[in-house]
Amino acid sequence: MEFKHPLSIILFIFPAACCIFLVLGYRKKERILGLLKIKSKIKYKALRIVLTALGLGLILFSLLGPQTFIGFSEVKKEGLDIYVLFDTSKSMLVEDIKPDRISRAKNIVLGIIDNLEGDRIGFIPFSSSAYVQMPLTDDYQLARMFLEVIDTDMIGGGGTNIGTAIKLAHNSFEQTSSADRVIIILSDGEEHNQDSVKVLKDINDERLKVYTIGIGTENGGLVPVYDSMGEKKTGYKKDSNGEFVMSKLHSKTLKELASMGNGSYYQSFLSGDEMGSLIKDISFLKRDTFKTEEIKRFKQLYQYFLGPGILLFLIAYFLPERGIVS
Repeated sequence: MEFKHPLSIILFIFPAACCIFLVLGYRKKERILGLLKIKSKIKYKALRIVLTALGLGLILFSLLGPQTFIGFSEVKKEGLDIYVLFDTSKSMLVEDIKPDRISRAKNIVLGIIDNLEGDRIGFIPFSSSAYVQMPLTDDYQLARMFLEVIDTDMIGGGGTNIGTAIKLAHNSFEQTSSADRVIIILSDGEEHNQDSVKVLKDINDERLKVYTIGIGTENGGLVPVYDSMGEKKTGYKKDSNGEFVMSKLHSKTLKELASMGNGSYYQSFLSGDEMGSLIKDISFLKRDTFKTEEIKRFKQLYQYFLGPGILLFLIAYFLPERGIVS
């Protein structure tokens, strides 16, 4: 026999305390009656104490969750492999979509994680280069922790190279899986190398599905500059001619990537409609069994103790108690 909630054993102090209070209560009652010169006899005193303690003991024993092991059962986990590609270039600090582009992208991914069931997810931040920040995992709490630390200081150097991130994501998928491989790109679409579409075309993987989310607006905004601590805004970025740098959403590249990758393009809005559409679209993709776990099976026994415990407690409660006065 095993116990599902062994820490509940601390509750057994209550039957002991109950017995003590009953005994003290009877003694106090007899003392008061003695002072009043009233002779009485309390019937079933010892039996009531025993039944009350035994009943409470059985009830509390049932709270430990007694159970017996009856065997193992296999649980198969089916899902997709999803790599999220984060644009972490400085243009993602633009505040044309509140609070800023990088924060909006993280909020979208957080919503995606909250709706995953069995799918594995990984993160690849990119700007001038890319790296796997978090490999594929179905530990969503871990994913939330990795998501929290993503910022625009993760990769040094300027520029944006989406193609490098796409190639890295494709090479990081498990080649043995028969499920569709999903890449989700969150970016403002400003690409300096302009080779991402060619990279995706060269990969030529029918199982690869690319979904892109445009973060930003066509009107754009200025690129803020922060102090060395990354906390206080000190101004806005300027080019070599001393002119302020205006960053705008370039949806054309993102739409081309989605089309080439048999996916869809979504425009990010504060309403979050793009997140719901994306989750709906990937729900129709082909999944594969990537993990089989053996879990223990138990037969619950608490009811065999709870029922008798309640019965004994009620018997003790309803035992007649009469004072025989002389």
